[in-house]
Amino acid sequence: MKWSSARASRACLLVATLAAPAAFAAEPAPPLTLRQAVDAAMASNPELQTFSFEFRALDARARQATLRPAPELSVTAENLLGSGETRGLDAAELTFALSQVIELGGKRDARIDAAKAGRSVADVERQARQLDVLAEVTRRFIGVATRQQQVQLAANAVKLAGETVSGSEKRVNAAKSPHAEFDRAKIALDRARLEQRQAEIQLDTARRQLAATWGESQAVIGGQAFGAVAADLFTLPEPGDYDALVSRLAQGPDFLRFASEARLRDAELRLAATARKPDVTIGAGVRRLESSDDQAFVASFSLPLFSARRSESLVAEAQASRDLVDAQQRIAMVKAKTMLYELYRELGSEVLEAQTLRNDILPRAEEALKETEYAYQRGRYSYLEWVDAQREYLALQADLIEASSKAQALRVEIERLTHAPLADAR
Repeated sequence: MKWSSARASRACLLVATLAAPAAFAAEPAPPLTLRQAVDAAMASNPELQTFSFEFRALDARARQATLRPAPELSVTAENLLGSGETRGLDAAELTFALSQVIELGGKRDARIDAAKAGRSVADVERQARQLDVLAEVTRRFIGVATRQQQVQLAANAVKLAGETVSGSEKRVNAAKSPHAEFDRAKIALDRARLEQRQAEIQLDTARRQLAATWGESQAVIGGQAFGAVAADLFTLPEPGDYDALVSRLAQGPDFLRFASEARLRDAELRLAATARKPDVTIGAGVRRLESSDDQAFVASFSLPLFSARRSESLVAEAQASRDLVDAQQRIAMVKAKTMLYELYRELGSEVLEAQTLRNDILPRAEEALKETEYAYQRGRYSYLEWVDAQREYLALQADLIEASSKAQALRVEIERLTHAPLADAR
């Protein structure tokens, strides 16, 4: 039995070590804040880096749109290498001409407007993607905070299991309980330690998932490893006013994207309409007549026919694309409102559950656990009753962690959808 007491003492020491790891570190790293995580992701997220290449391509396309049609140089040779009088080069006629397409109907301006509108769409898309990354960083940050609480809960379970081993050992030594009770207590302690180890592994995985948002495969930031995150999981968000949240839906990049898309389609529609007015091509040059050794000035003018009729399909296509944007915006708004209502009601439910657990149920469960332990030590309660009280208390703590974590995650989803903190909707 002395060996068991020493083992229980080591278990208590292990719990203390896990509960406060910074006390044993030579140079403990300060807790990682959400602001630090967000700044790192905004600066180094691999997906956001791709936008720089897209903008370079769009800027090049915009520069291309400002260019006017290039002049065309042509050389024409006639009446050569024939028969009779046109044999050889004696009767050859050489014409050197320079022609230029003159755009009519505002085609160049419409082309420039379309390129600028395309750049605006990409810019709004980048803002939306930045919000996606911000939300993902926050989700994973909450995930790390949740795993931290679960590790602490597992440490508490190990502590309670260790106390159970000590309590049952005393009763067995006093011949008040069978030895099997002590064996069951040790088995419960071993299982609690295994669950604690699993919780630590999940925490390590969560840290790496967080670091991946700024392009790291290890739990490092700025070249230094990070451990804990500075987060209070149990500071619950206020749901805010639902009508105020709905009014903010249209202000986010998800719907500003539709406005930019509409401007792009309008510009494309104007560009298609310019095709109704055909471009003209004028040219001028010099012709040399080898037979008489004379030279003459030549001029040309060309105009496509039936351009208005041929442009009707282009205009119809552009108009349909423009109308599609309006239809998609209406559909997206209906879906967003439905999703917002669902998230809002879920948030209220999770906040209520967490508050009830924290303020009402857990204090009573803790008091019941103390009373059960006191009664067990005096032989009035059985081992099963004491263990059952411990399990119920630990399960309620796990429920509190889960409800609080869900509430924080729902807050992130609502803020992503409305593009503003919940505090602004009170």
